[in-house]
Amino acid sequence: MNTKLLDIRQIDMRKVEKLYNDAGWSAYTEDLDVLESALTHSLDVITAWEDEELIGLIRTVGDGQTILYIQDILIMKSHRDKGIGSMLLQEVLEKYKHVRQKVLLTEEARNVRHFYEKNGFESCDRGTLVAFARFK
Repeated sequence: MNTKLLDIRQIDMRKVEKLYNDAGWSAYTEDLDVLESALTHSLDVITAWEDEELIGLIRTVGDGQTILYIQDILIMKSHRDKGIGSMLLQEVLEKYKHVRQKVLLTEEARNVRHFYEKNGFESCDRGTLVAFARFK
């Protein structure tokens, strides 16, 4: 397995679509042009590969100086619990270690909470911060 920065022009969007669908994120794949544009305009997209198969992806947005928002972390179901998500997350955290505020939103689930906590994140419901979101 290897990781690399993604140049969206160098990857077949069918591989990206397969990864997002495997994660159950069909809202992203309903319009592949929008997904491709989102990836293109991201701060970074780092991918994990096994041979020619896209098995993982992390996508960040923000200014890369004062705010970093981790938008997507996806790992193929067949490759989960092998440390790939942590490896991608740690790669991003190391690259942006100078950024004070690193933020993400995700669904509540025991394994999800454990994943982020073991990677150094604190839930806003347990600290001094409050988080707000507004969805379409």
